[in-house]
Amino acid sequence: MPLFRKEVLRFWKVSFQTVGAPVLTAVLYLLIFGHVLQDHVEVFEGVGYTRFLIPGLVMMSLLQNAFANSSSSLIQSKITGNLVFVLLTPLSHRAWFLAYVGASLVRGLAVGLGVFAVTAWFAPPGLAEPVWAVVFAVLGGTLLGALGLIAGLWAEKFDQMAAFQNFIIMPMTFLSGVFYSVHSLPAFWQGLSHLNPFFYLIDGFRRGFFGVSDVSPWLSLAVVGGATLAVSALALHLLRIGYKIRH
Repeated sequence: MPLFRKEVLRFWKVSFQTVGAPVLTAVLYLLIFGHVLQDHVEVFEGVGYTRFLIPGLVMMSLLQNAFANSSSSLIQSKITGNLVFVLLTPLSHRAWFLAYVGASLVRGLAVGLGVFAVTAWFAPPGLAEPVWAVVFAVLGGTLLGALGLIAGLWAEKFDQMAAFQNFIIMPMTFLSGVFYSVHSLPAFWQGLSHLNPFFYLIDGFRRGFFGVSDVSPWLSLAVVGGATLAVSALALHLLRIGYKIRH
């Protein structure tokens, strides 16, 4: 559909910034943390720390960029005033949702694949159960694309969007087990981590690479699937009533 194509072209035309920069950031994380902790940490038996780190970095990059795509597109359109041209089209709220979230998923997957392609050169992680990796990658991109849509509808200024990303998205991704196993945490923080849906995304995705995980992938699928349905339903409702975009 035209809106989906527009959203994909919007980030692809500046792919050096929207795709290339996140890949470079992930490689820097890998070089720094991998070099420092490679000989000191073994989370899963027979899996070196650098290999353990790669799936977490791939998913973290995917989530952050899926969120950034839909949220930045909406807030920019609202502030510059060109959202009115989309409002004039006969698109339903479902078409809006599919276009914005679909484009976010495409960007998230593009960044994730880029991170995987580059970081795997340092330590090929393997794919023990690839279906889980694909399932959680798609669910993660969809969840964060829908969450970015909600944030973009809610925010009226760039600093509100920055606050949403810095105080909600960033902490949830960094505290989801990207750089460590939650089993290494004290009991209180383990319990707190299990309340974070991003933890289940990271853990389920990592299951696809190593065939082992901190919790059952079916539990992760249930939590992530439920969260995706709930956030998507809320985003669709806000679009249907024209929340902060129709006056």
